Amino acid sequence: MNFGICIKRALLGACIALSAAASTAIAAEVAGVKLDDTTRVGNHDLKLNGAGVRYKAIFKVYVAGLYLDGKKNSVPDVLAAPGPKRMTIVMLRDIGAEEFGNSFMTGIQKNSERAEKTKVINQLLKFGELFASIPELKKGDVLTTDWIPGTGTLLQLNGKKITEVIPDVVFYNMFLKIWLGEKPADAQLKKLLLGESEDQPRSTTY
Repeated sequence: MNFGICIKRALLGACIALSAAASTAIAAEVAGVKLDDTTRVGNHDLKLNGAGVRYKAIFKVYVAGLYLDGKKNSVPDVLAAPGPKRMTIVMLRDIGAEEFGNSFMTGIQKNSERAEKTKVINQLLKFGELFASIPELKKGDVLTTDWIPGTGTLLQLNGKKITEVIPDVVFYNMFLKIWLGEKPADAQLKKLLLGESEDQPRSTTY
């Protein structure tokens, strides 16, 4: 066989192998849902800090992924991080928007101080009202909630903006504490979002 052809085939094989490795590296798979390892928010590249499944009893409700500008393993570090942030939620089952919204508001109530809620009361009302415009969240729907410094909190459903920008970072941190607060929606999911491994029996709070 011609030596030049051998070299070309070897290079082609190497390129294919590198391409396969790259495709493996660009996504994390959780419960059959592929999450990009990186995403872009507010002209910044963010990395997947952690991801996991939100369980309710034995049922899988959604996959959640937290994106930050650098690895953070503690709640204070996540909340204090100055750059953009993203929480991505991918639905694993159909659920009524009212029920879904109520679970969010309950999580905020459980994990926020009275002074925080008083400061952003109008923003909380706006957030609660947005679910009235969405009849149902279906399996496969993707909800992204971004914090963009200088702009505010942007919520999108399947890439479409669903509410006006909510300006205060206090609101966004209250939102994150649904999963990262002292009484998180799912204790194991909190560990996973902070980059820890799920190495203990699952215990879920409501």
